[in-house]
Amino acid sequence: MSEAKKNDPQKRHQWLCTEIEAHNHRYYTQAAPIISDQEYDALLYELLAIETADPTRVTPDSPSQRVGGAPSQGFPSVNHQIPMLSIENTYNESELRSFDTRVRRALGEEVPQYVVELKIDGVSISLRYEDGLLTCAATRGDGKQGDDITANARTIRSIPLRMRTETMSNTTDEDSLFAALEPSTTVEVRGEVFMAISELERLNCNREEQGLEPYRNPRNTTAGSLKLLNPKETARRRLDVFSYDMATGMAEKLKTHHEVLEQLQQLGFPVNPHYKCCASIDEVIAVCETWRQKRHELDYETDGMVIKVDSLAQRQRLGATSKAPRWVIAYKFPAEIAQTRLLNITVQVGKSGALTPVAELETVQLAGTLVKRASLHNFEEVARKDFRVGDLVEVQKAGEIIPNVIRSLPEKRPANTCPTQPPTHCPVCQSDVHRDPEGVFYRCLNAACPAQVKERIAHFASRAAMNIDGLGPALIEQLVDRGAVKNPADLYGLDASMLTTLERMGDKSAKNIITAICTSCEQPLHRLLLGLGMRHVGARTAVLLAERFRTMDALAKTTIEELIQVEDVGDIVAASIHDFFEVDENKKLIARLHEAGLNFNAEESPYSEGEQPLAGMTFVVTGALEDSTRTEMHERIQQLGGRFATSVSKKTDYLIAGENAGSKRSKAEKLGVKVVDEKEFEALAHSLAGDKHE
Repeated sequence: MSEAKKNDPQKRHQWLCTEIEAHNHRYYTQAAPIISDQEYDALLYELLAIETADPTRVTPDSPSQRVGGAPSQGFPSVNHQIPMLSIENTYNESELRSFDTRVRRALGEEVPQYVVELKIDGVSISLRYEDGLLTCAATRGDGKQGDDITANARTIRSIPLRMRTETMSNTTDEDSLFAALEPSTTVEVRGEVFMAISELERLNCNREEQGLEPYRNPRNTTAGSLKLLNPKETARRRLDVFSYDMATGMAEKLKTHHEVLEQLQQLGFPVNPHYKCCASIDEVIAVCETWRQKRHELDYETDGMVIKVDSLAQRQRLGATSKAPRWVIAYKFPAEIAQTRLLNITVQVGKSGALTPVAELETVQLAGTLVKRASLHNFEEVARKDFRVGDLVEVQKAGEIIPNVIRSLPEKRPANTCPTQPPTHCPVCQSDVHRDPEGVFYRCLNAACPAQVKERIAHFASRAAMNIDGLGPALIEQLVDRGAVKNPADLYGLDASMLTTLERMGDKSAKNIITAICTSCEQPLHRLLLGLGMRHVGARTAVLLAERFRTMDALAKTTIEELIQVEDVGDIVAASIHDFFEVDENKKLIARLHEAGLNFNAEESPYSEGEQPLAGMTFVVTGALEDSTRTEMHERIQQLGGRFATSVSKKTDYLIAGENAGSKRSKAEKLGVKVVDEKEFEALAHSLAGDKHE
């Protein structure tokens, strides 16, 4: 670039926009970057500086718009110009051949050819371009209508903000696939948004350091990221996309699906490079088997293959049912089970002293990851399944990140193995172990046990409780080991200078943690009650206690008889709560938390008692939610005057079901309980709120 253009802000801005998008295309679409990340960042920072100095230079297709703008107030619905139908599934070779038979029968004498693509385990998206510019991005929704997530989609660098239409306008080849596509055509591209496995590992590493629960799998995390109200948060998740079809805007000369994929690449869209054209169903099956074996070499998850009739004319004749096209089928990979050796059974100590057996396994490859540990849940389970050190065991990871030890293989058991016995002493502090009366857990009752202290601090600081950002396991371990923190109240006596003496703790990080600790003082009473870790008091019970007694002082003085009057609080729970407030150490802890300025009062509902739209209604939440955590949904229900329960019964009014809802959904349907998703729940709340004000 000439010196004159460098010194001209307008020309420099235009050059930076073009240059950055070119590098995005090389990196995300061609996988062939030519500059380092640092050099790329320098270009982006310069662009941002120019636009900050003169905001009038910001255009919809500027690379700066990928950073994320102001938080959204919600996601309006948008209609799909062409419905996004679902795909029928097959699970074995026989079902694939049946699909081929149906296609051949419908086409008569014509012989179909197929295109086989990886089935990316992500979230479907529709991208609409007008005059080459991205104007709308929408989720699949119900196939006819989805959520407008344009602001979040703009943060995904592999999604072009403007199509590469110059390849069309500059062509002189009359036989070009793109000669018939005008730059002004409205184009609707279909794709799958996903998160790389390495990106999920990066996010989970950060979450574990903050004491947060790790994300379960890339697919659910992708879905949640696309529905975040703050696009800047979505931008931090580093999502990616593969495009796989065009609903509208195809050049008239295109005759096959593989030509459509080529056109998408020419327009600047990333297409998964592993698609293959097959002349017969035998070739299709061979490709499926190849990828069943090698899919774990990829840095993204696939749960099968998609087989499509290649000819667009044949597709037209095959048509579709009301739910799915007849010219496409998905082949789902079977759940993976691996055999490995149980090398040892170790014991973890939880915040309440519960001792959890953990299987230490001979490292085995399973679903693309190396597995060497898995929870065995409790010693009653160990005895029931007769797990013994030295056993050959089966481990499964079907659609989940967390592995599960299914069973042992006693027929292959080495000689002289012994049944596993529960421990008699805590493995950390060596205190005597006691079994819960009429329960399955063994516990260490030493409240000063270092393992328990660390777990209690982590629970207190967790997102569901006091939400102290940055206070993760590594930092907690150092604080407890040094004797700086023995209970949650000690956190409020820390200062930044002390934190900087710890490993990997700089001045800025120390100040941020102190700020997060101070901010946690403002958390409402029910979060504090949850953070205290009283036995049998989970998120729902904490909310009910705060709602009923309103202040910490009132709760501390209540009787067992009064506690039993609270919904879902029975004799055992009431006794546990009452006993907690009778212990001198707990009284001292609460007094110190009060001196530190924590909020001992319940938060007020934005609705008066007569206006609460969900008053008198009971909800159960299950499955993986997209827009919020389980705790956040419970708080939302309570704020609107409703109540939440943990199990479905005839008294349940609604089941809010996320992905993989499982047995609770089945039970709700059997009992006639209305099942809604998050979006339908919000619509219900708004509708009832409107009725209250009429």
